[in-house]
Amino acid sequence: MKPEVRLRDVELGDVDAYVRMRCDPVMMAELGGPLPRAGIEEKVRRDVEDAAAGTALIKMIVPCGERPDVVAGTVTLWHHEIDGAVFSEIGWMVMPEFQGRGVGKRAVRMLLERARHEDRWGLVHAFPATTNAPSNGICRSLGFTFLEEQDVVFAGRIVRANHWLIDPCSDLIQTNSSSNR
Repeated sequence: MKPEVRLRDVELGDVDAYVRMRCDPVMMAELGGPLPRAGIEEKVRRDVEDAAAGTALIKMIVPCGERPDVVAGTVTLWHHEIDGAVFSEIGWMVMPEFQGRGVGKRAVRMLLERARHEDRWGLVHAFPATTNAPSNGICRSLGFTFLEEQDVVFAGRIVRANHWLIDPCSDLIQTNSSSNR
């Protein structure tokens, strides 16, 4: 059965959720450890501006049936440049109490479906840490193609990651509710 979630734009009031995700040693274990608390408000403000401008899709994952202020995590799609090449990247984080329920997979699928309908994202890359089995499993189950293992920079830190690629228009695996675990 598909978990019921909705995606909403990041808001200035999401600072506490960002702190829980980015400053927590457990949440950041695969990404080089927790980030400092200082600067989180500024990060949220920049993300709100990017979401409002449409330069990135920065979505909070809200589980249906929970209180409206409950956030399960985040999923983001953005353009950036590496070595002169501009490309799209997707990333996600799911709070520990929502992990293992399919919430992350559902949210990633929802954002990739939106990317499929918008003619501006093209091929989408993902770089989960090599040791992050759940995130690599999401890539595998949704139809991403594994390209290589490589070092990437996240928040100024080097992380060993698996490089995955998907064309949301042709590669996104369609599933029915009985097979979407």
